[in-house]
Amino acid sequence: MTSPGCLIRTSALALVVGLVGPASDAAAQSNRAWGRVSFFTSASRASAADDVDAPRLSSTEFVTTFTYRSAETKDQALEFGVDSRLAGYSADDREPRVSLYEAWAGVRLLDGRLRVRGGHLWLSELGGIGAVAGGEVEYARPAGHGTLRFAGFGGLEPKTYEAGYFEDVRRYGGFVAFDGQRAMRSVLGYVLVKNADATERSVVTTTNSLPLGSRTFLYQAAEFDLQGPAGQGSGGLTYLLANARVTAGPKVDLQASYHRGRSIDARTITHDQINGRPIAPKALEGYLFESLSGRVTVEVIRGVRLFAGYGHDRGNEDSEPADRLTLGGWAGNVAGSGVDLSGTFYRIERGDGSGYDSWYLSLGRNLTSRVYVSGDYTSSLAVVRFMGTDGIVVEDRPETDRLSGTAVIHVTRLISLLLTAEHTTDPVVSDTRLLAGITYRLP
Repeated sequence: MTSPGCLIRTSALALVVGLVGPASDAAAQSNRAWGRVSFFTSASRASAADDVDAPRLSSTEFVTTFTYRSAETKDQALEFGVDSRLAGYSADDREPRVSLYEAWAGVRLLDGRLRVRGGHLWLSELGGIGAVAGGEVEYARPAGHGTLRFAGFGGLEPKTYEAGYFEDVRRYGGFVAFDGQRAMRSVLGYVLVKNADATERSVVTTTNSLPLGSRTFLYQAAEFDLQGPAGQGSGGLTYLLANARVTAGPKVDLQASYHRGRSIDARTITHDQINGRPIAPKALEGYLFESLSGRVTVEVIRGVRLFAGYGHDRGNEDSEPADRLTLGGWAGNVAGSGVDLSGTFYRIERGDGSGYDSWYLSLGRNLTSRVYVSGDYTSSLAVVRFMGTDGIVVEDRPETDRLSGTAVIHVTRLISLLLTAEHTTDPVVSDTRLLAGITYRLP
């Protein structure tokens, strides 16, 4: 298991690489305001097979999204950002839902070096635990060939996917980040989550995006809990993602990735501890997932790429690992016809001797300079369904087939339309879904 000292040394090394490495500028900022408003509606109808006694189900969903971000430059004195979603449902048992990802306002002082923000913030430097409803103070200064940033924050924990806040839960922390050229960024952060008087999580986070020369790019993200939730169990590495991509030649790309994590319900464990309820040892151990994979991509002729990959996956600590073979390719503007083709074949071999195949095929073409249509076929996919208000249920159906068609229409430079129809079948259920949407880019 990776130690916290190792993670800290990794980020510290990345910061040094940025400071003394090749000449670089600070990461580019958006020098103009931008935003968009989108309206989507989807309707689905599911019916059981003839030999299955189940009612026919239908549902409709209406979604509105609004995103706006002011310009982000050192000369911008006042700035703000909004990212929200409103969803309504035809089903009587599902209430409308408001999701507020970001809604903040701030100022830049000292020629842009000092930034103060307040509201609903999502600090991308900290990944999935970067949501806070409160305030952030950030100070930036030139360092070496880039920009060094120091930040501190604190506030309530928002219910990101609905309006409101978690009762008695607060987040505090900070980070140091170095931004260089060509997407170079290294971050070392700390997040403390307090639930009433208990420490729910105490986490060291680190992310590194490192371009090494012109042919190699490394990305790493990790979370290390300094203690178990509410002092129960033990801390340790709870998340690690590492990805490396190498351009081995003008027509050959190599990619490798390693992903592992231990999913522990720290919120429930902390509530049980506060309320004096017994905690099962299995809950403290969590749910382990792990994946190691590699892929080779070769451009055989201009506009045609083929790839092959192998992965070794474990989705549960108690289950046998599975081997995953991937073969596929992509071809653009085939024989000058304007048709784009892509396809992927997966073969999954499970540890118990079982296995199954999965296919993905896609064909698309521009009908005009403003209209692109595509058709897709997928077999053997995992279907994710919302079951009432209980959350998400994942149904693994190796015999599932899906056909879909999509049209993207750019009506003007600012207005786009999306139309999608899909039909999914398996031995138990047949499901037809229609989606229509319009997006307006704010000038």
